[in-house]
Amino acid sequence: MEPSTLLPDVTSLSFEEALKELEAVVRRLEEGRLPLEEAIGSYERGALLKERCEALLAQARLKVDAIVQSAEGASTLETFHHDDE
Repeated sequence: MEPSTLLPDVTSLSFEEALKELEAVVRRLEEGRLPLEEAIGSYERGALLKERCEALLAQARLKVDAIVQSAEGASTLETFHHDDE
């Protein structure tokens, strides 16, 4: 029985879900009590979870950058309009 067949696909996980599972994987691996094959499977799952977290963070960073740019643009226009009065 392979652990990955029982777990949801990482692409369906939210950032919080993926991070929580990644932390659990790291704890299990750090304990060093897993049989070799299970440790390798856990490591593979952890790598996928890490990639998922990084992708979601990159998406969030792009959204924040867009919000900041939009806010800076609005701020500039507002300031410009204010000077005309």
